Amino acid sequence: MDTKENGFLPPYTATDEPPLPRWAKHGGFHHKFHGYRRAMRRRARRVRAAVFVACLIFVGYAQWQYSTREEAPTMVTLANGSLLSIQKLEADLATCAALKQQPQSAPGAGRAKNARYVDGKPATLIRNATVWAGEPDESLLVTGLSPEDVRAGKGYGWTKADVYVEHGLIQRVEASIDVASLSESAQVWEAHGRLLTAGIIDMHSHAGVDSLPELRGNEDTNELSADITPYVRSTDGIKPLDHQIKVIKSGGVTTSLVLPGSGNNIGGEAFVIKHAVGRNDGRDELSIASLLAAPDAPDLRYIKMACGENAKRVYGKTGEHGPTSRLGEAWEFRHAFEQASAYVQTQDDWCATAEAAVVSAKKKAKQGHWAHSLTSYLPRELKWDTLAAVLRGQVYVNTHCYTVPDLESFVGYTNEFHFNVRAFHHAHQTFLVPEVLKRTWGADKYGPPASALFADNMYYKAESQVATEYAGKILWDHGLTPVYVSDNPVLNAQHVLFEAAKAYRYGLPYHAALASVTTAPAERLGLGDRIGRIKPGFDADIAVWDSDPLSVGAAPVQVWIDGNAQFDDPVELAKPASTPIVPDEKLATIPDEPIDTKGNVVFTGVTKVLLEGQDEAALESAGSSFVVAVSGGEIVCLGACTEHVEAAQKAQKSEKNEKSATPGPRLVALEDGYLTYAFTAFGSLLGLNEIDAESDTDNGSGDVFSRAIDGLAFGGTKLRVAHRYGVTRAVTAPKFHGGFTHFGTSAGFLTGAANQLEDGAIFATDAAVHYTLTLSAKRGSTPSISSAVGALRAKLLKAIKEAEKADKADKTENSTDPYTEAAFLGKVVAGELPLVITAHSADAIASILSVKTEVEAAAAATAASSSSSKIHLTILGGAESFLVAEELAAAHVGVVLAPLVSYRTSWEQRRALTGAPLTNGTAVDVLLDAGVVVGIGLEEDWVVRDLGLLAGIAYANGGGRLSERAALALVSTNIDKLLGLDKGAATDPKHFVVHEGNPLAINSRVKAVGNGQGRLTVFA
Repeated sequence: MDTKENGFLPPYTATDEPPLPRWAKHGGFHHKFHGYRRAMRRRARRVRAAVFVACLIFVGYAQWQYSTREEAPTMVTLANGSLLSIQKLEADLATCAALKQQPQSAPGAGRAKNARYVDGKPATLIRNATVWAGEPDESLLVTGLSPEDVRAGKGYGWTKADVYVEHGLIQRVEASIDVASLSESAQVWEAHGRLLTAGIIDMHSHAGVDSLPELRGNEDTNELSADITPYVRSTDGIKPLDHQIKVIKSGGVTTSLVLPGSGNNIGGEAFVIKHAVGRNDGRDELSIASLLAAPDAPDLRYIKMACGENAKRVYGKTGEHGPTSRLGEAWEFRHAFEQASAYVQTQDDWCATAEAAVVSAKKKAKQGHWAHSLTSYLPRELKWDTLAAVLRGQVYVNTHCYTVPDLESFVGYTNEFHFNVRAFHHAHQTFLVPEVLKRTWGADKYGPPASALFADNMYYKAESQVATEYAGKILWDHGLTPVYVSDNPVLNAQHVLFEAAKAYRYGLPYHAALASVTTAPAERLGLGDRIGRIKPGFDADIAVWDSDPLSVGAAPVQVWIDGNAQFDDPVELAKPASTPIVPDEKLATIPDEPIDTKGNVVFTGVTKVLLEGQDEAALESAGSSFVVAVSGGEIVCLGACTEHVEAAQKAQKSEKNEKSATPGPRLVALEDGYLTYAFTAFGSLLGLNEIDAESDTDNGSGDVFSRAIDGLAFGGTKLRVAHRYGVTRAVTAPKFHGGFTHFGTSAGFLTGAANQLEDGAIFATDAAVHYTLTLSAKRGSTPSISSAVGALRAKLLKAIKEAEKADKADKTENSTDPYTEAAFLGKVVAGELPLVITAHSADAIASILSVKTEVEAAAAATAASSSSSKIHLTILGGAESFLVAEELAAAHVGVVLAPLVSYRTSWEQRRALTGAPLTNGTAVDVLLDAGVVVGIGLEEDWVVRDLGLLAGIAYANGGGRLSERAALALVSTNIDKLLGLDKGAATDPKHFVVHEGNPLAINSRVKAVGNGQGRLTVFA
């Protein structure tokens, strides 16, 4: 055994003897010195003993010396007799200092390079740009702009400048930067005067945790094992390979706050990421860590909480667990904060005791360790660390709250437990209670919470029913901050800037609208000195746009993140040179309720008429603008209309004469007025649903074939809003299973009618027969797509046989119910009634086209049908329809796109075109080029406000494919053509809309709507 390795002293050996004198080594003299050697051995033993004792003394002394050093002991005995690690206790003491630190906004100025900068990346000069800095001109600030002036937008504007970026930072923003003054390796990118802003910031996203296309295995938005889960983190579920991250970036979005979902009252920690992934995007690795927006500011932390319907729905199991009500939610919140408060107190008490012990030990110069008076380590429980940090002000709180009771209760929690809220998300009703928001704890120091909103997405559940598109403007007027978000994938975060654009349309000042997706979210995230502005010292997150970023259809030409261009060969749309929008001050006025005009109005200042069949020469003879005179809700004059104008002027002068029994026409003066057809809503549940998630307000769904006409309900909020935005006609089919599914016959009706018995309220009792062949078709008797297609084929072929039998039988004896599924399918195969199939997959659409061919061939072979009978087929949805565009055109099959631009939410949409700068065009462009008749439908009811703007996107980004009239036809006359109603609204003088501004542009507003029943609604 090797005793040395085992810690024992080495054995004695002869080599340890002291050496003999030279003469004693000779053998002849050995016997003379035998006694001498014995003496030497005795001396050696004494020496060894002395050395051993000396060693023991030295070891003892060394240990005593070591013990006098503060870090030397590894263990210490505490007051209660516990033996604990000194290293751990001292780490705990250091933690006490960290628990007291308050997060600071991530510093920007003074950095030599961006912490995310990857060495070796070249510098870039963006030359000849039109720059939006995101703040007032510094020279004006120096001259004394007040905070009120700044809030009003004074000093903001677009300026011509070059932008130089190096080491991941904006280094210079100046006019005409000399290339010779830059790094030799600097690249030059020519902006050609295009508009340049900071990268867009989305403050509410689930990108990466709710990956698209949605698959069960990739869904990590909510941890639903408990209602209170502050201890989970969104970074543990973010998937850098989520394709949507790249799609989002293609909309100029460079930064997103990725939150856990709202299924829990307290959902967990959130993280800010940038949308640069892997080496192709300028990163040094593929990882979640490489996505983090501020790796050098780890103290910036965020948490997601949620109140209202979601947690009630998820956890409301009576007798099992809660909460089942908002009352229960209040308890869950307060109980969680109470436990976290107790945890904070326990930690604070330990820290106070430990810190006092250190002070005492120093004063008394006491031997031994300062921790002798303690009884434990610092209390730590991972479950409560995050919520304790919230109460210490170290975590930025973002809370999903819609309603007045939710908001007021949560503000109460902040004051009871002393923590601040950075933003209320969704926040539909914050516009009603601005003063309540201002009572949030810490509002005097940090400012009241922002409202993170959608522009007009509402009505999808009860808590979103009370809402207004003017919320952002109202909040701004009360000194509060609106921020516009996507809640991706609820909305496509690629187009979160469109939400800000619509906010501008709804009255938010232009500079505030741009701030709502740049500087405002940056400040709320504690990153206001790094992102959201174009100025030296800020991260080089930049977007250059092909048109004003708040214009309809604006798309990036190039995007930089940390100074790295994100697209090697970006698609640039063919658009005319663009100049910035001149803010329209009229938009700041919220329209009043409709004016009762008895249908008699004279509109002046109309510059364009986009109705078919008008005499353009006669209109041009009226000058640069002309008159539209309406009487009895019907257009009676277009042109100079001198007599009508004089009558209206006379009536206006005598307006105060209360004795007038027959008031004359009202005179409405417009600037840049447009006259168009009214819009048609198709694909939605208008008239069959009032609140999406409330079954009592819904017609219902299921496997039973039914007629929409039998379930129509008039007079609701959705129909009122539709009419308000120029949608006078709707074609609605019963729901199959879930949103955007259809089964039965659709009804065509007027949105402004009081009920279906009104004269003209119904223009098509059975407009079309609808089936669904999306993933929702895989249920019940058709558990697969193939079985669903087969079932439809069988029904159509059976309808042919039934028609043949009926033709041979005595028709006077035919007592078939004309309202059955079979009866309607008989009309479909006879070419008398359109067939509409809701489908997205190109493969499903191809199968449908095959079925159409097969059924038409079978029909042609029977005596019941002529060989010319064709099925009038339309595809609704159509995300991948562009892949079979030529085949659709050859089969004379139209497509109603819903949504206009798919963002691949489901597997059957995974090949959808997402548009520039990623793809050259979208589905609408490919379909139009192939000669397919195209319409734009509604995938959700709230989109009804946006139909004109969606047509505007197709127009602006279509590369000249569409005229203004053809673009508006996508949401009006094309729908009529696809449903065989082209002889109806296309020439009906009672269905029209008067707009102020081009209805395809962001600054347009509907001023009057002719509802088709001889009534005119005017909005002042």
